[in-house]
Amino acid sequence: MPLFRLSSPGPFFDNKVRAFWNLQILGWTAWLGLRGVSGLANGQPLTFLIPMLISAITGFSLTLILSVCYRALINRRPILMWGVSFGLAGLATALWAFIDAWVAQIQNPASELGFTGLLLGSFYIDATSLGAWSALYFAINYFLQLEEQNDRVIRLEAQAASAQLAMLRYQLNPHFLFNTLNSISTLVLLKQSEPANAMLSRLSAFLRYTLANEPTAQVTLAQEIETLKLYLDIEKMRFEERLRPHFAIDPVVARARLPSLLLQPLVENAIKYAVTPQEDGADITISAQLAGQNVRIAVSDTGAGLSADRTDPTTGVATESTGVGLANIRDRLAQAFGDQHRFDVQAGAESGFTVVIEFPFQPDGQMTIGTERT
Repeated sequence: MPLFRLSSPGPFFDNKVRAFWNLQILGWTAWLGLRGVSGLANGQPLTFLIPMLISAITGFSLTLILSVCYRALINRRPILMWGVSFGLAGLATALWAFIDAWVAQIQNPASELGFTGLLLGSFYIDATSLGAWSALYFAINYFLQLEEQNDRVIRLEAQAASAQLAMLRYQLNPHFLFNTLNSISTLVLLKQSEPANAMLSRLSAFLRYTLANEPTAQVTLAQEIETLKLYLDIEKMRFEERLRPHFAIDPVVARARLPSLLLQPLVENAIKYAVTPQEDGADITISAQLAGQNVRIAVSDTGAGLSADRTDPTTGVATESTGVGLANIRDRLAQAFGDQHRFDVQAGAESGFTVVIEFPFQPDGQMTIGTERT
């Protein structure tokens, strides 16, 4: 594996060891080049490059030792970390300056500065270089730690959102199963075995269809409608001609993606509040079409509507809980689409009830938004 892979895909710090060696070698090569060019530009002879090369090798080696020490100290208490780090940097600077002054005196024993002058001159330059290297080391490592913390927070938020979506979805099946099994139990008690068997078969088909999807998955509107029709087939066994469903789905939006089993509780509410209380039942209409860049879905019924004592005066929404309820749908939309959705409840003046939802049109195969965004 080559050491330098600056053109490789992925973040530069994806491999921290390789990134450290790349920066270490490039940095000290640049330091040597800068010192060498500066010395030659000031009239120094070519032999000047020898002590510069030795100095660069010394600095390279000392910073390798410092990196090991800093790595062990970086997560300690601040007082301990900074105190020991400054002490180690001071010792490394003194040792580096001593080696530089000793090499310079060997190369030029007749120097007027003497060993003390050479030592002081080297100490200033070496302290500046080691200080800059140490500051860069801590800055990069703190940046990487911050990035790792942000990544962990993002992963935890995604997991929490997925868990919440799964929780909301799991509220649906028990509620629906309770009603269906209760109906099957009634049919068995009435010794109506054929309708009971038929309802069990349709329930089995519905469960196979719905459980094939992950609770947090999104499906196409066409798949959602097929699932809804399976559900309505089961309910038709209970209500027969009293339940009259109608579909008006624009083929253009059939590939739009939405959370699975989003519409079933809306239809369930319509059955509970419109079909069940009325002797003649009610019509339930599910429509979907484009509204600009959004998909607009409406679930409406011809029931008796909501009386004043069954509505929240601030929202107009039924106060009686259905176990899942409209709040569940609103929460699932918020989880899936963030603030890019609309959820309206429209109660007729005398009768009827309509729920309208809108969300961005994302055809099957395109990236989703909200909590699904990558």
